[in-house]
Amino acid sequence: MVDVDPFPFATVEELKARWPDMPAGSDDHAATLLEDASQFILDMVPAAANASPGTRRRIVCAVVRRSMEASLATGSMQTTMTAGPFNINQSPANPHGDFYLTRNEKKALGDGQQKAYSVVLTSPRSPDVHRPWCSLMFGATYCSCGADIAGEPIYEGDR
Repeated sequence: MVDVDPFPFATVEELKARWPDMPAGSDDHAATLLEDASQFILDMVPAAANASPGTRRRIVCAVVRRSMEASLATGSMQTTMTAGPFNINQSPANPHGDFYLTRNEKKALGDGQQKAYSVVLTSPRSPDVHRPWCSLMFGATYCSCGADIAGEPIYEGDR
């Protein structure tokens, strides 16, 4: 497990500051969810350990709020209303209160950031002996064409 300070990423007081209408008497439940959501964020986006504490705090509060609001049935994915004989159907958007991260939250936590890398196309070994696609030509420390053991390529097809 990655050691991140502070853990959980936010306190119940910080959640209340961002959600003034938080249900009364749910402090213990919120504290548990803050801890669970903090671990969820680290599991889903390991790069979150490098994000700023303020970003982690803001996002964990949003994740917990969405989870807690699901139990209040405030959001619905589908709503059907009929005028006569007065029929209303609703399907909750997150019926089990599952944690999830939005695309912007993942981006803010550092998920999916591109990293540069390179491939060594030359080898300190003689390229006339090894196949052009031998592992040594790509910077490996081992030969995959067999020229090291036989003096000429014996694996990986013809030239």
